[in-house]
Amino acid sequence: MYIGLDLGTSGLKGIVIDDAQTICAEATAPLQVTRPKAGWSEQAPQDWLEAAEAVLSSLAAQADLSAVRAIGLSAHMHGATLLDDQDRVVRPCILWNDTRAAAEADVMDRNPIFRKLTGNIVFPGFTAPKLAWVRRWEPEVFAKVAKVLLPKDYLRLWLSAAHVAEMSDAAGTSWLDVGARAWSDELLEATGLQRAHMPDLVEGSEPSGMLRRDLAARWGMRADVVIAGGGGDNAASAIGVGVVRSGEAFVSLGTSGVLFAASDAYQPDPASAVHSFCHAVPQTWHQMGVILAASDALSWFGRVLGAAPEDMTSGLGPLQAPSATLFLPYLGGERTPHNDAVIRASFLNLDHSTDHVAMTRAVMEGVTYAVRDSFDALTSTGTKIERLLAVGGGSKSDYWVQAIATILGLPIELPVSGDFGGAFGAARLAMMAAGAKVSDVAYAPKIARVIDPAPGLTDEFMAGLSAYRAAYQALKGLGGSAAG
Repeated sequence: MYIGLDLGTSGLKGIVIDDAQTICAEATAPLQVTRPKAGWSEQAPQDWLEAAEAVLSSLAAQADLSAVRAIGLSAHMHGATLLDDQDRVVRPCILWNDTRAAAEADVMDRNPIFRKLTGNIVFPGFTAPKLAWVRRWEPEVFAKVAKVLLPKDYLRLWLSAAHVAEMSDAAGTSWLDVGARAWSDELLEATGLQRAHMPDLVEGSEPSGMLRRDLAARWGMRADVVIAGGGGDNAASAIGVGVVRSGEAFVSLGTSGVLFAASDAYQPDPASAVHSFCHAVPQTWHQMGVILAASDALSWFGRVLGAAPEDMTSGLGPLQAPSATLFLPYLGGERTPHNDAVIRASFLNLDHSTDHVAMTRAVMEGVTYAVRDSFDALTSTGTKIERLLAVGGGSKSDYWVQAIATILGLPIELPVSGDFGGAFGAARLAMMAAGAKVSDVAYAPKIARVIDPAPGLTDEFMAGLSAYRAAYQALKGLGGSAAG
C-alpha cells in the first residue's frame, strides 16, 4: 500500500492506494488563508502539520496501514517557509498567490542571469522575490533564516527529519538551474543566500528519507516506510493522469486553467511567459501555460446572474460558431502569454439582442481562446502536443471541451470518473520510490470517451481568435481599465 498527501491552499488531502492503484481510503482536512494586507496571502505551517495528523489518523481508522511501503508528497508551489537553525518557523509562509514582492521580482527579472538559468520570468509569486522582500522589509526575520523550504518539504521535515526538495517544485523558486537540475550559487547569492540555506535535491520518484519511527508507530506503520521526493501540484497531477512522455499533455479547466505538456528536452522561452520546469521524474521537463481564470470566469458570471454554472451550460446543445460577443477572461490579470497583472476582464460587442446565453457562450469561448494562446506559446518552444486529456470541473461540459478541441485541432480524451489529482500522483510517486518503474505506474487512466473537433467550425473559431487577440491589444492600449 502507498499513501499520497496533497497539501492544497484550502485543504490537505490524503489517499491510500494498493498495488493495483485502487483507492482504499481517503481523508481531507480544511485549511485557512490569512490576508493581513491587500495582496498578501499567508498560512501558518503548523496548521499543515495539524491537518496532516488529522488526515493520517483518519486514514489509519479506515485501513490497516501496516502494509504501507512509501508516502508521496504534493503541494502548492512557490511558498516561502522560513526556518531558523533549530528548524523553528520564523514567520508565516508567504504563499504562491501573494503579490507583495512585485517590485523585487521586477528587479530580479531585469538581471538576465535569472531567465538564462531558470528558463522563466521571475514572477512575483515565485519564492526568490519573497526572500528579497523579507530581506528588505523584515531584516530581523531574514537574519534568522537558516533554511528555506517549500510547503510540501516542511511536511517532509516533520515526517522524516530531512531537509530535502525535489526538482519540479524547486524549479518554481527562481534559484534552480532548471537545465542542470541543480541549485545555482549565482542566483542564490543575488538574494543574499547561500547553498547552505537550501535543502538537498532528489528526483520526485526517488526516496528522500524514511518515516520517523515514532510517527510510524502512531499510525501502525512499519519502521522502513520510504518518503518519496514527490512533486509540485501540477507535476503530481500530471503523474496522476500519466502525462510523462514527450507529446503527452493535459488541459485542466479548474479555478485557473493549465495546459501542461511533458517534454524530454529542456526548451525554455521566458518571453512567452511559458513555465519551463523540471518534471517529477528524471530526464523529463514540462512546459506549462497558465490561465488565471478558467472555470472561475464562469463561476464569476454565474454569481452575477445568480445561477449555477452547470445550469448555465446544460442547455447549450451542440457546439455553434462563436458568438459575436467577446469576453476577455482577465478577471485578475493574465499569466501566459501576456504576463500582465494590470489587464482586467471585459465584454465587447454587446447589443440589444445579447442575452445571458450569448454571454455565457462568450465567457466559455474567451477561456477557449486563452487556451489557444497558451497552446501557441508552448508549441513555439518546440514542445509537441500529440495526445491531450481534459480534467477539472470545466471538463464536465462537452460544449466547452469540443470548443477547445476545435480551436486546437486535436481530439480530447476524457478519463473515466475518478481522482487523478495531486494526491493520486503523489501516491504513484511513492510506488516509484519503493521500486516500481515509471512506465509500470504512471500510465494514462481509462478513457471514457473522446471528443473530436467540430467539423466545419475551425475557420469560425480561428476568426474569433483573431478578434479576441485584437481586443486584448486594444484593451492593453487603454491601460487595461475596461470593467469586467
